[in-house]
Amino acid sequence: MRHLKRTAKLGRTGQHRNAMLANLVCSLIKHKRITTSLAKAKAARSEAEKMVTLGKHGTLHDRRLAVARLHQEDAVKILFNEIAPAQKDRHGGYTRIVRLNQRQGDAGQLAILEWIDMPIVTETEAEAEPEKKEETKSEEKTAEAAK
Repeated sequence: MRHLKRTAKLGRTGQHRNAMLANLVCSLIKHKRITTSLAKAKAARSEAEKMVTLGKHGTLHDRRLAVARLHQEDAVKILFNEIAPAQKDRHGGYTRIVRLNQRQGDAGQLAILEWIDMPIVTETEAEAEPEKKEETKSEEKTAEAAK
């Protein structure tokens, strides 16, 4: 019987499942939004919210626990420096799941997992911002040279 056994198996062994969920959470931290199957999104949501709770505490021990779970130090830095401070006033419920259509190949339910109250920066906007900064610097230089 499966009484009190709530772990979603996701058709994988324990080590494979833990690695996959860690990678999903790291992708969520880096990209602020991921598209995956509904079952994976529900499983990754609990892991992501636990990581934000560690980030809100912010101690060295919590940082080491997060690195041990996620295996990516750059994702942990983003988590502790950007995401956790932005969620400081919220008491849980840091993520949202938005259901999408079904996948064409196997009719699996797709979903978007994203942070609540976090601005989403697309790749085109991220590329455009450094160009704007360079343009303003060059305009300032030309204005100084004209004087």
